[in-house]
Amino acid sequence: MAENTSEVLVGGVVLAAAIGFAIYGAQVAGLGSGGSSDYPLTASFRSLEGVNVGTDVRLAGVKIGTVTDVALNAETYRADTTVSLRSTIQVPDDSSIIISSEGLLGGNFVEIVPGGSPFYFGSGDEILDTQGAVSLISLLLKFVSGGDSE
Repeated sequence: MAENTSEVLVGGVVLAAAIGFAIYGAQVAGLGSGGSSDYPLTASFRSLEGVNVGTDVRLAGVKIGTVTDVALNAETYRADTTVSLRSTIQVPDDSSIIISSEGLLGGNFVEIVPGGSPFYFGSGDEILDTQGAVSLISLLLKFVSGGDSE
């Protein structure tokens, strides 16, 4: 009987640890925040290389949202993008949004560079100051071809 009690206690501890890890994982992934605490902003980029739905949106290196929609605008041939930001984050309305890289081998993410305006973007507003992704290969080609001309 003592063996059954100890097995039940060990099983309960393992189950409690699993539930704790599941709750922690949901909080880290942002699953517990719900959609009501976010607001959308739109932007149009020349190039979204390496950015997809679900890509992080960061401000000062801190994740403040995600990319929720990407579509090609057939008239302008630009990538119309919707990002969803936490409602606790107010972004000045003269801010810019750029595609940044985590390094030479890292992935891309969307970065918001805050402006100095006392007014803030509202839900559904468009960020007009955008900078698309810079291709590392095209930069290397410019460097190599620039060295041949001297």
